Amino acid sequence: MAFPRKLLNDGEEVVLDLRPHWWFFAGPASLLLAALAGLVAVGASDLPGWLLLAVTGVTLAALLWFAGRYSRWATTNFVVTTDRLIYRSGVVAKRGIEIPLERVNTVFSNQTVLERLLRSGDLVIESGGERGQQAFTDIPRPGLVQNEIYRQIEDNQNRMYGGGRSDDPIDQLDRLDDLRRRGVISEAEFEAKKRKLLDRM
Repeated sequence: MAFPRKLLNDGEEVVLDLRPHWWFFAGPASLLLAALAGLVAVGASDLPGWLLLAVTGVTLAALLWFAGRYSRWATTNFVVTTDRLIYRSGVVAKRGIEIPLERVNTVFSNQTVLERLLRSGDLVIESGGERGQQAFTDIPRPGLVQNEIYRQIEDNQNRMYGGGRSDDPIDQLDRLDDLRRRGVISEAEFEAKKRKLLDRM
């Protein structure tokens, strides 16, 4: 299911709407295929009936595991918009995380050798929120997603801090102070950005 557009803010647009990489299905799919192969082999041979029942039970369990994994896949969204990062998951009980782009400090990507071959991996997002770091697994093409997040952060900063407006550091300091007073950025973020602007003067 695609991320509901009704949950977007005014003027907000979806840039990326991702589901977990297909590697997410590796475990249950492998067991299901092996169980089906075993079921066919046992059914075609002259083996005891109890063995056929046992393999049938394993096959049903593998099918249920695969169905449950598919339900999780279909209800998981990792979304990058022009304003924030959104993660939603859960078939019955829902879990959601939203991180405004202006609060994202660093984005780390991690890939094992196998994940590099499969173009899958993990992202760890360090933000100025209460939780500090959030890890997201089974992200397809994590390096490209990481680059896109940074690009949206830059575009978002240009909009907030004067894209198309004056590049004068004094004007930018005034806008930063306004954002601080409105609670959009924290005192620490304000001080860090203020130092960067003062260094350019």
